[in-house]
Amino acid sequence: MLWQEEINIAQWGAPFLKILVILVAALVIAKIGKGFITKIVKTFIQKGIKKETKISKERMVTLTGVFNSFFNWIVWIIAILTILPELGINIAPLLASIGVAGLALSIGARSLIQDYLSGICILLEDQYRIGEKIEIEGKIGEVKDLNLRRTLLLDPKEKKLYFIPNGIIKTVANFSRLSEKL
Repeated sequence: MLWQEEINIAQWGAPFLKILVILVAALVIAKIGKGFITKIVKTFIQKGIKKETKISKERMVTLTGVFNSFFNWIVWIIAILTILPELGINIAPLLASIGVAGLALSIGARSLIQDYLSGICILLEDQYRIGEKIEIEGKIGEVKDLNLRRTLLLDPKEKKLYFIPNGIIKTVANFSRLSEKL
């Protein structure tokens, strides 16, 4: 009888050990990825800008945060999907459900996804920055705020604040960079 209890403990211990290894590996990968992403973003920003400024630091913080968040989501989703079979849960139906839900969500949130992707492009291409005078979709003003979803434009003449979704921006005129070399 004692021998059977040892086998049950051994059978229970193996999945627990695998789960522990998966969690530790996910933590290590997330930490290494954070450092790697930070280094890559810093390198790309420094190649585009000759000297370090407050703007380049803000840009680096924004881009690093976005990429690190995305990377962490992927790492932890993979870790969870790897742990579930160790707990005896069949993930095939779960993956199918996630695929269908993802398709429905992407169709329903098309404009939101378009806004975020456009915001990423605006940041990566450094089209405009906070404080610069620009024209977007016929509206001229100073950029008061910029994030992945929208651009906040202040028109001091008309005393209006425009909230412009990044997904609708097709053309931008930047008046603040006329003297910069391209």
